[in-house]
Amino acid sequence: MASVPSLASSLDQRIADAVSAALPEAGVVDPLLRRSDRADFQANGMLALAKKLGANPRELAGKVVAGLPAGELIGEVEVSGPGFLNITVADRAITGTLAARAADERLGVPFKEDPGTTVIDWAQPNVAKEMHVGHLRNTVIGNSVVRLLEFTGEKVVSRHHIGDWGTQFGMLIQYLIEHPHELDHRAGETSGEEAMSNLNRLYKASRALFDSDEEFKTRARRRVVDLQAGDAETLALWQKFVDESKIYFYSVFDKLDVEIRDEDIVGESGYNDMLAETCRLLEESGVAVRSEGALCVFFDDVKGPEGKPVPLIVQKSDGGFGYAATDLSAIRDRVFNLKADTLLYVVDTRQSLHFKMVFETARRAGWLTDEVSAVQLGFGTVLGKDGKPFKTREGETVRLVDLLDEAISRASAIVREKARDLSEEEIAERGAQVGIGAVKYADLSTSAARDYKFDLDQMVSLNGDTSVYLQYAFARIQSILRKAGEAGPVAHPELALAPAERALGLHLDQFAATVAEAAGEYAPHKLAGYLYQLASLYTAFYDQCPVLRAESPELVENRLFLCDLTARTLRQGMALLGIRTPERL
Repeated sequence: MASVPSLASSLDQRIADAVSAALPEAGVVDPLLRRSDRADFQANGMLALAKKLGANPRELAGKVVAGLPAGELIGEVEVSGPGFLNITVADRAITGTLAARAADERLGVPFKEDPGTTVIDWAQPNVAKEMHVGHLRNTVIGNSVVRLLEFTGEKVVSRHHIGDWGTQFGMLIQYLIEHPHELDHRAGETSGEEAMSNLNRLYKASRALFDSDEEFKTRARRRVVDLQAGDAETLALWQKFVDESKIYFYSVFDKLDVEIRDEDIVGESGYNDMLAETCRLLEESGVAVRSEGALCVFFDDVKGPEGKPVPLIVQKSDGGFGYAATDLSAIRDRVFNLKADTLLYVVDTRQSLHFKMVFETARRAGWLTDEVSAVQLGFGTVLGKDGKPFKTREGETVRLVDLLDEAISRASAIVREKARDLSEEEIAERGAQVGIGAVKYADLSTSAARDYKFDLDQMVSLNGDTSVYLQYAFARIQSILRKAGEAGPVAHPELALAPAERALGLHLDQFAATVAEAAGEYAPHKLAGYLYQLASLYTAFYDQCPVLRAESPELVENRLFLCDLTARTLRQGMALLGIRTPERL
């Protein structure tokens, strides 16, 4: 189906046409249309036009208004102040436009005219380590951005850059060689918790031996060399760690209701064969130079405390490769093999300097060009109620799985309290959907770059800006639709709209524009804000406009239509945030 023009875009075109007809000498004019509390919309473009033409803005506005007769689209226009146009849309236009949106399974959201390929780097746990609260944001934000981009037509390639390489694996592998049955289990019989327990036990045992036994320490360090050299036995044991870790990762991602595909996991090891060539290309082109034995890239604007240059170290003086070599190799792969137009990194803002230097290095090398952009979608820190980085009472990092279990437990208690006809199985299912939704929404309703406080009491509240409030609004609408009997949602453009109906309808019409903006700016919080306002406007409509007891059958149908379109918009919007909308709560 062709995209459905919004009321704002239709008005914008109508005003621009009226300006061209009344003032042909004006050329192309932007009406500067926006929502207004004085009317439905306000157009401020006459001020700039009057200045350009050396004319009186109110007189110009009057000429334009004369070319805007009231009709199907415009109900009323008045000139206010120094030439502002206050425009009230006709009720018929609101309902008619919403009917067109309702007839489209995408609710009027168009596909991008010129989609590209975005490679997005998100959800980056470390092999043989537990996922903690710090892994929450890149997973939740990344998943929502993927959903938004794909829904608007972009080709999206996910890349999960897991930490699966480095010196600790020499220690772990050597210990496993000397204790060969530590990770033995029958395929398919290990849960995520058991996998993590196995890895934790093995890590602690190998670390204790590494710290107390110099001979073992020497053997472990030799094993790192074997790993980097591609020794078959060493690689096979390394793969056991990766496989065991994936059992655990997937159990946590499944609890978080996020799908991670195995083929999208390309960790640090995936670029190992490219590192030497990356260094050679940088050195031969002069982008990187040797300094005290290390291969470095210098920047005029990156200085240390004493004013000395702080370089990006691509290769260490001992021949080892740093994170920069891996990240630069990943850029080469994503640009030249995956044909990316955009590289998007959902990474903690504390790594901003590193990525700034990596991106600049890639530009100097010619790997990033005017046709290929690299963007860090930096995110802030998860804080506790005290406003400090979220820790346990003992000062330890909070395990992600514990945090999710607590959210599900709190939400299940609320569902059980509200439930009337739900079985225990349904309460558990709803509890998981509400609890995980609460955690995701708290994250996504905040601008990614900002820190936010993790407060479960607030997150699972039925009141305020929470996912539970949105889910409850959706469930309430489903209840009304079930009770409607033979009456169904039918748009009646001929009916006058009450103020609460108009407010709800005008907001519903902004869905497509909001999705496009959220996708274009990698800003899920803008969609979350839209959905909260939608639920709030629906609550006002519900309080002020009887639905099933409306005065006429046509009014019942029209209000059911508004209910149904609101529910569909909430469900689609929440799905783009990665949040479920249960039909009963």
